[in-house]
Amino acid sequence: MDSYKQLTLEQRYGIYSLKKTGHNQTEIATVTGVHKSTISRELRRNHGERGYRYQQAHYKAI
Repeated sequence: MDSYKQLTLEQRYGIYSLKKTGHNQTEIATVTGVHKSTISRELRRNHGERGYRYQQAHYKAI
């Protein structure tokens, strides 16, 4: 069985900064080293009125 790992704060910041500069989910997945479906879920779960909130997402996850 595969083991699952939570995203680190650094990975979440990478998602935030790449998304903010206009990269798509596939590009973000390649750069951060996670599957593109992980990026999709992360953005969907932690997207609010002001966009993706990486710190809030991280503290919610830990």
